[in-house]
Amino acid sequence: MENHLLEIQDLNVHYGDVQALRGISIYVDTETIVALVGANGAGKSTLLKTISGIIHPSRGMILFSGKSLNKCRPEVVVDMGISHVPEGRRLFTDLTVLENLELGAYPPKSRPFFRESLERAYNLFPVLKARRHQIAGSLSGGEQQMLAIARAMMSQPTILMLDEPSLGLSPIIVKSMFEFIKTLNKQKVTILLVEQNIYQALKISHYAFVLKAGKITMRGRGDELLTDPEIQKAYMGVLG
Repeated sequence: MENHLLEIQDLNVHYGDVQALRGISIYVDTETIVALVGANGAGKSTLLKTISGIIHPSRGMILFSGKSLNKCRPEVVVDMGISHVPEGRRLFTDLTVLENLELGAYPPKSRPFFRESLERAYNLFPVLKARRHQIAGSLSGGEQQMLAIARAMMSQPTILMLDEPSLGLSPIIVKSMFEFIKTLNKQKVTILLVEQNIYQALKISHYAFVLKAGKITMRGRGDELLTDPEIQKAYMGVLG
């Protein structure tokens, strides 16, 4: 049996009486970009929150490096090596750029590498170094997304989970954002990417899963799904 870095087996998640995820089984291999695509409300964000420990599954298994995450608290999941950049960024908008980055390095295993991680963040996003004493809430949308990703990287994750990183950004910034994601992957960071921008997500992903109404309906290599007729429909908002 092949050992995957992250493996989800028959995952079911409920919000009260409402079932949000139904029998989800996916995997993420080391140093790959895996995309989760689908329409709004398909369950993509719920899946990331469940992996992060924000939500607990009603059935199924979440395995990371062979260890169960099912009952782990969010701070334990981060310390194990999974960082989550949520939809909407969730920055500390009243704090400076540098203070946000410092909080990203809070997990005990990350603290000794703070300066190294900070230098890496500034090399990836030079604008953050220039704005390091600026209040995070005063940054542009694109700069805030860069800060959210850089903050997540401060914990030195093995897997970086990105929830809608292109949401609300201009087309030029969106293009840059996907280039940043590719650069991180080349630096040996494994990426689990949730995106409504299906074309861009599939274009950069090694493998992808399509969610529809809480179920996995399609899976395959990014370049293969890109030419699939069902995915073509998804660009027009038909797939939901």
